[in-house]
Amino acid sequence: MKKMKLLKVHGSENDFYMLDAKQFEQGLTDQQIKQLAVKICKRNGGLGDGADGLLWIDRASHQGPLGKMRVINADGSEASMCGNGLRSVSRYLAEQNQESAFSVETMEADLPVAKMKDLATGVSTYQVQIAPVSFKAADLKMHVNNESETLVDQQIKELDSDLSFTAVAVPNPHLIAFVDEATINGDQLGELGRYLNNGVNPIFPDGVNVSFVLIQGANQIFVRTFERGVGYTNACGTGMSAASLVSVLLHGDQIANNTDIIVRNPGGMVKTNVHHQDTGADTIDLIGNATFVSTVELDLDDALAGNFAQAKFNETGEQVNYEKFISNLQLN
Repeated sequence: MKKMKLLKVHGSENDFYMLDAKQFEQGLTDQQIKQLAVKICKRNGGLGDGADGLLWIDRASHQGPLGKMRVINADGSEASMCGNGLRSVSRYLAEQNQESAFSVETMEADLPVAKMKDLATGVSTYQVQIAPVSFKAADLKMHVNNESETLVDQQIKELDSDLSFTAVAVPNPHLIAFVDEATINGDQLGELGRYLNNGVNPIFPDGVNVSFVLIQGANQIFVRTFERGVGYTNACGTGMSAASLVSVLLHGDQIANNTDIIVRNPGGMVKTNVHHQDTGADTIDLIGNATFVSTVELDLDDALAGNFAQAKFNETGEQVNYEKFISNLQLN
């Protein structure tokens, strides 16, 4: 029997199981990693209450970063980036290596991360950089009738006759639309998300994350996301980052460049800081909680078979602090 240890973690209630590959003498195959993600992340019948995905931590493939992060969605697909997940991975690597600022290898780039002042008592907080950024259709794997090969504040007649969309890769693809409060609380987002991630649509054949954005005031937005490979999620780190960038570009009179932006989401709140440059080398800082909810011990073979009867959970107590933080947000 191969015993393994996982951490249940979340960023703004975007939750994951986190697994350090270094605990295994013999590595898992890609097929096993994806099978494990599908089995443990099921919301009904998975490990505990399931999760949005699996964060796989391994040694970096080159010198510099403290470690490497892979993100396997609940459906077994792999995401090129995950901002909320990266914060949790950053905290894990920071505590393992006694470091407070370093870089983490992701699929597209080595990204700088750092421990920050806690958002609230007992709410561990990390800043991660979201990059690279591209508006090019080729990087988005997007097919639209657009001579400039970008989609910025434009309608897509096949999707909606009223909404205007902006598409940006950060580096995973996002489709952003600004809406009113009634729309952001309805299911139009789900309808678009399901259509664009069903594998047969002509615009994003590989799928796309879809976010609706509501401007709530000066440097304040609310973001709700339908995530590729997951569905509705409490928060999407790259989605909030992409929404912040597009807010600066299209609504600069309300949402400022190089300034902290309050980003509320169904799972809580983060801060972003957009660094838009005319050269096109945009980056976004994402600052938010990295909460470790519980440790989990179980047998690897049982997990691959979807048998979780012998899994042992040990709560950390951190979720109480996070929920208090959210309660205080709602009161203010």
